[in-house]
Amino acid sequence: MTALAPRRDEPDLSFLLDHTSHVLRTRMAAALAEIGLTARMHCVLVHALEDERTQVQLAEIGDMDKTTMVVTVDALEKAGLAERRPSSTDRRARIIAVTPEGEKVAKRSQKIVDEVHRDALEALPKGDRENLLRALNSLAEGHLATPAEASAARRARQ
Repeated sequence: MTALAPRRDEPDLSFLLDHTSHVLRTRMAAALAEIGLTARMHCVLVHALEDERTQVQLAEIGDMDKTTMVVTVDALEKAGLAERRPSSTDRRARIIAVTPEGEKVAKRSQKIVDEVHRDALEALPKGDRENLLRALNSLAEGHLATPAEASAARRARQ
């Protein structure tokens, strides 16, 4: 005997956000894989180009744990796209420096990321795009800006 699903009075926002985010991430992963990058590698490259940043700072920006960040930077180094160097401002710290080849790849990958985002938004009428972006920004900067502190709350795999 199959139990009946409970009646819903509210839209399933969790499903809508999770599903669309998952599909967008898979499309992004496929597009970036064509140039040999992962989304994490792209994230590290573009943010390392913006400013002199340590591995810890880049991990925080990309919401990566220490192990994932080390693996990501190792892959970038192996590919010749980035390298660990001493910081110019703190001799104890090491920064992630993007190589000239890494800079070219980062520019290319940013175009790919922008295209994936543009394609997703272009599936909506123009007014809906603007409304969606405004609403998501409002949630991200307001009510949903900070995760719950509950120890049972787990972040989905990236």
